[in-house]
Amino acid sequence: YFYTNCVCYTEDMKAPAYFDELIDFTLIIKDKKTMREFLIDILTPEELQSVCNRLEIVKRLKKKIPQHTIAKDLGTGIATVTRGSSLIKQGFFRYVK
Repeated sequence: YFYTNCVCYTEDMKAPAYFDELIDFTLIIKDKKTMREFLIDILTPEELQSVCNRLEIVKRLKKKIPQHTIAKDLGTGIATVTRGSSLIKQGFFRYVK
C-alpha cells in the first residue's frame, strides 16, 4: 500500500508515473546532506512544508497529543490532522514512531 494526496493505492491500482524510479533513487542516497539537497531540489517550498507537517502530525498523534492542540501548534486545519488520524487507524504510518 501507499498513498498520495490521501488516496490509498494497493498493488492492483495504478501508481503515479515514475513512482518506483523515485523510490529507487531515494534508496541510493545514504547521507543526510545529500537527502536534504535532493528534497529541496525536487519539492517546492510549499510541498516540503506540507510533507514535514504531515510527518509531525503523525508523530504527535502517536504521542496521543489532542488533535486540536496539534492543529493549533502547527497552524494547520483540524481536517488535516483528522485525516492523519484516520490513516493511522487504517494501518498507515506503522514505521513512524
